[in-house]
Amino acid sequence: MVTAQETMIDGWELEGLILKVQAGETEVYARIVEVFQQPIYRYCCRLLGNRQDAEDAVQDILVKAYQSLRRYKPDVSFSAWLYRIACNHCLNLLRRRRLQGRVLRVLRPETAAAGPEQELEARLYSPQLAAALCRLSLEERNLLVLRVFEELTFLEISQILHVSPNALHKRMERIKGKVREAMHNEEGIVWEERESALSTKI
Repeated sequence: MVTAQETMIDGWELEGLILKVQAGETEVYARIVEVFQQPIYRYCCRLLGNRQDAEDAVQDILVKAYQSLRRYKPDVSFSAWLYRIACNHCLNLLRRRRLQGRVLRVLRPETAAAGPEQELEARLYSPQLAAALCRLSLEERNLLVLRVFEELTFLEISQILHVSPNALHKRMERIKGKVREAMHNEEGIVWEERESALSTKI
């Protein structure tokens, strides 16, 4: 099964590369890295909001993928399998940082720096959208990134998150409503441009 994320490489070629790596031809993995490094970096950067952290995360994710590749089975697309690893890695990082941020605020409330979530919002979104996204959970923001920015289908996201496409669609509708309401409450701003962008992809 090959998805839009894998159009940079022929499906048969990708399957052949995976089989070769699984058979012990480890040098072939460099070609897989070449294909998927930038898409995974883009995803990590949008979720983590920091280029250096995203670069470090990509390296860790690709190493984890290599170490687990022998267990990969083509019952799901390779990109979905890889995004699942990236998703778990990034969410774990964000949870750890959020906890660290809370500790810093308790110990040094007058000097605590902005947390990674605030940095993400400041870098990637308008102030109004940033304020709205601040009200989303990490899981909700992850779904928003996968659906809107990575442009994955609900079926692809279902393979990554192990949630049915129908349930994901309902979650996405709730997320849209939360962001729309939050932006409207933020100085009475109506979400027009972003709403249009979301509507075309959902």
